Amino acid sequence: MGPHPAVAAIRLAVRRVLHDILTDNSIATDASTAPAESPADGPLVLVACSGGADSMALASALAFEAPKLGIRAGAVTVDHGLQPGSDLRAAEVVVRMTALGLSPVESVAVTVGREGGPEAAARDARYAALDETAQRLGAAAVLLGHTRDDQAETVLLGLARGSGIRSLSGMAETSGTAGRYRRPFLQVDRQTARKACMVQSLPVWDDPHNADPAYTRSRLRHEGLPALEKALGKGVVEALARTAQLSRDDADALDSWAAQAESTVRDDTGLLECAKLYALPPAVRRRILRRAAIDAGAPAGSLFARHIEEVDRLITGWRGQKAINLPGRVVAQRQGGRLVIRQG
Repeated sequence: MGPHPAVAAIRLAVRRVLHDILTDNSIATDASTAPAESPADGPLVLVACSGGADSMALASALAFEAPKLGIRAGAVTVDHGLQPGSDLRAAEVVVRMTALGLSPVESVAVTVGREGGPEAAARDARYAALDETAQRLGAAAVLLGHTRDDQAETVLLGLARGSGIRSLSGMAETSGTAGRYRRPFLQVDRQTARKACMVQSLPVWDDPHNADPAYTRSRLRHEGLPALEKALGKGVVEALARTAQLSRDDADALDSWAAQAESTVRDDTGLLECAKLYALPPAVRRRILRRAAIDAGAPAGSLFARHIEEVDRLITGWRGQKAINLPGRVVAQRQGGRLVIRQG
């Protein structure tokens, strides 16, 4: 008799990602039939585990699948220090990860700042810690437990921001420096991950922040999505996740088009020519403008759609406007049929 369907689902998702990691790292010519001769020779893959159902399910699947492929499996938990006893919680997670057979297992304490709001500040601190740990341990990848439900929430948040198709594409299956971060569960729903923990008797910790209405994502999870499902019927989460993938494919195609078109809209000195920019489709032109602003020093995270729209009007609605001030002390202005974007 095989494993419970929920356990089979999470293991299959992880197995697929581990095969990709082996291929990307050129560890084995045929990972499905020729694992590394010794696990010590294989790449190290870490799971980021909070102790919640999603990451516990992910850790259990990694612990089961990695040895079969000659992959070393470890774990890291991040103590954000935002709740009393968070250090004890992190120590508990270390014990649980070790009991699963993962090694090395590390707990990393971080200090969460205030920039960008509590959710963004915690996320920034967490990823900085994961980056440092992965680099120090020489990990080939870090697995993250984001599920299809998380993806649906991310798409809705992007829709609410009104910041374009890239924000609707949600989280990528692979992201970070050299594809460090992998998200095996983007096609697995949250309920399946929780069920997999239950049937494997894995203890699960429910972060109170996930139910705290002070957090935007929490309100969306407990109020917004249920209201949508009530109004539109079941299947909303799956549809939103599918929207993310379709949007990502479209956004990638437009990014590629913009990258190819950029060299054709510059003059011999490298300045952008307004007439040639005007001839491009708006979606392509605005991508070129955004890239030019970032190259000039505008922080990508502070550059919003409204900023790019203002710069775009220097091309499409030119009436002698003054220079446009952008984040990072970057200035965009039109000069003699050329668009100049530079540090002010």
